[in-house]
Parts: sequence; structure tokens; C-alpha cells
Amino acid sequence: MQTQTDILDPARANALQVTLGLPQDIAAGSALPAFYHQIYFWTPQPPGALGRDGHPATGDSLIPDLGLPRRMWAGGQLEFHAPLLAGTDATKETTLHAVTQKQGKSGPLAFVTLRHDISQNGQLGVREYQDLVYREDPSPNAPKPNVPTARSDEAFQEAHSFSSTQLFRYSALTFNGHRIHYDEAYARDVEHYSGLVVHSPLLAQLLMLMATRNSGPLSRFSFRATSPLMHTETAKLCQSGNTHWVRAEDGRQCMTAESIVTPQA
Repeated sequence: MQTQTDILDPARANALQVTLGLPQDIAAGSALPAFYHQIYFWTPQPPGALGRDGHPATGDSLIPDLGLPRRMWAGGQLEFHAPLLAGTDATKETTLHAVTQKQGKSGPLAFVTLRHDISQNGQLGVREYQDLVYREDPSPNAPKPNVPTARSDEAFQEAHSFSSTQLFRYSALTFNGHRIHYDEAYARDVEHYSGLVVHSPLLAQLLMLMATRNSGPLSRFSFRATSPLMHTETAKLCQSGNTHWVRAEDGRQCMTAESIVTPQA
């Protein structure tokens, strides 16, 4: 288990609001919006402990060495038990919940689930299950994956475009060193994307904020990334009831999500 403590600095939360194009309104004592804990509990590592992609290399005390170089955030499930308050100390306990290896169409895959419990004053605020996938480098002869088509029957829709500056700022705020989000040459030449990749948790963050505005405070939220979104594309963030998804310009589905709203007294 890995244990970290951090002060949930309101200045950093305001920096995230600016990055997302939102007004700055978080002060000490404010309840942080859902998923804002992503910008805290940094785990900086020296250069020698990083993999080629800028992430901490596997084989540390938490995630075993899986022998697969490519890392992606595949999805997650969140339970919101109590608001996390800005300006207050918090503790994050991370455990390795599960490791599964299997053979996919594109080669071997390893799925890792981490459990994060975030507490303040001895009370659990957020429990998060973070799903990661590790895979081999792409083969130029490998068949292209089947990409699902997104629904088009949404009740609510928001258009979002992403600049390289916004992706860099989000990487900095979350201390995410993955080069696919800010190093376009690496993203194209090494991992064979057509541009910079929009962070899956950034898309999930925007979906959670939209769900909260439309439906109310969340008690649960789960999401799954299904296709990478490039920074050159404008995405449509969609909601119908408690179902959410991200649709790219060409109609492909980039993410799906489900939410449960906190019952009102």
C-alpha cells in the first residue's frame, strides 16, 4: 500500500478551473467539484525512475513489471462519500486491487486496477478504482481496431475543442508526464497517434462537471475510454439521463460513462 498526504490547496483548484475555462470560485473551506482530487497527491520520481513515455516505470513497489511499454488510462469507477474540502489536509491510500493479463487481437495486454481511498479528518471522501491497460508497441501490419460509433440521441450536448496549451496545463496540474499529451513528435513517431492525445481523465472530468450541472451532485460515476481523441478534433460531450458519452467529429465513440446522483433529502 502507498500512503500520501497533501493539503488540497485552493490555488491549485482555481488553476484547474482556469484550465477548463471556468470562473475561479474555490476558496479555503469550499467543497471541491467531483474528480478535482486528480490534481493533488503528486508522486514525483527522478528521471532514472521514468519509462520512455515519461511515466514512472513499472516494477516499483506498487505495479509489477509487466514487460509492456505502452500505458493507457482505460477507465475508472468513483464513489463520492463526502465532499473533499479545499484548504484541508487529506490522505490518499493506494492499493493494487487487481492485475489481469490476456491475449488481445493486437497482442498481449495487461490490465491493472488501483484502488485509491481519499479521506479527510478520518472520514472517507472518495473511493476510486483506476483502470490502466498496458500493451505492446503497435505493429505497422496490425489490423486497425474496430472503433464503435457513438449514439446521437443525446438530451444535452456540449462542444469542446482542445489546444496543446490546455493539454500541457492539465498534464502539469495532474503531474502526468505521459508524452503523448504534450510531445507531438513522440505521439506520432513512437506511439503512432495522429496528434496529441486528449487525456481520458480530462474527458471524464468534463463529463462529471456536465452531469453535475444537469442532474445534481454525484454519488457514483464510472467511465470507460473506447477510442483516443486527438487535440485537433472538436468533441461533443453528450448526456441522456444517467448515461454519458464523448463523440468525435467523425462520429466515433471515444468514451462512455454512467452516473448516479446523490438523493436529495
